[in-house]
Amino acid sequence: MTVLKTEARAKINLCLFVGPQRADGRHELVTLMDSLTLCDDVRMETDPPGVVVDEVLCAGVEGPNLAAAALRAFREMTGWDGPPVRLEIDKRIPVAGGMGGGSADAAATLRLAGEASGLADRRLLEEIAATLGSDVASQVDGGLVLATGEGSRLRPLNMSLPYSVVVLPVDARLSTADVYAEADRLGLARDTLDLARSLTRMQAALSAETILEHLHNDLQDAARSLCPQIDAALEAVLAAGADHALVSGSGPTVLGVFAESGHAERAARVCESIAAEGAMPAPVLARPSGPFRSR
Repeated sequence: MTVLKTEARAKINLCLFVGPQRADGRHELVTLMDSLTLCDDVRMETDPPGVVVDEVLCAGVEGPNLAAAALRAFREMTGWDGPPVRLEIDKRIPVAGGMGGGSADAAATLRLAGEASGLADRRLLEEIAATLGSDVASQVDGGLVLATGEGSRLRPLNMSLPYSVVVLPVDARLSTADVYAEADRLGLARDTLDLARSLTRMQAALSAETILEHLHNDLQDAARSLCPQIDAALEAVLAAGADHALVSGSGPTVLGVFAESGHAERAARVCESIAAEGAMPAPVLARPSGPFRSR
């Protein structure tokens, strides 16, 4: 029996602009994503005693698991017929919290399956990941990524941004599909021209190294509409001293972003302050993690 381990890192959308709905029901997007040190731990045992078919264990997550789907897809698309594996996921990323935890677990599963099988070519893993969802493909390597289309056209960025994050979970879960539906109901989607302009502005801010002054999430008001508890979390993190506060992805998790001088120390103090109040779920201090491999 061989034991393999990796991290499944949370992702955040520093910028998320939502465009018109496509024929397939998804939306055109422009988004800047980054990976955080906040992560799930993923462990794979190959040919463990007593296991005759692949097994995925993930406490606290009910129903279909994207990591299990990733393992099936890997076997089907590569033809790998290695012995059964047991996959164990120790969850730390908020479930249904807008931080891509399920996608990160699936990407981690693909990396481990690639290592176990000897089929660890990154392009192959990304092709398999793309069949599972755009967020999965972006998390195979992770790091700072610009995504367009429905989120599957990925451009890794060879740069790092100086910021720290206080992740403030909200005691609720939101379905991504429900949040997009609410955004459509509220008329939040941009037209094609406005989406293109958003991409141009974001690229200019990246070039000028001012992107951390322009954090934005088009889904924020839709998430707030479905989950009013978000408002208290946004107010709390701003009142505690964050430079910016925004909903993470489709929510409901809230991010306090610290991007100015002394951001690491200030974020740590705010995290301790919010935790000491005890009025909300415990916050988590995080920072950018970079990609899993150098580009």
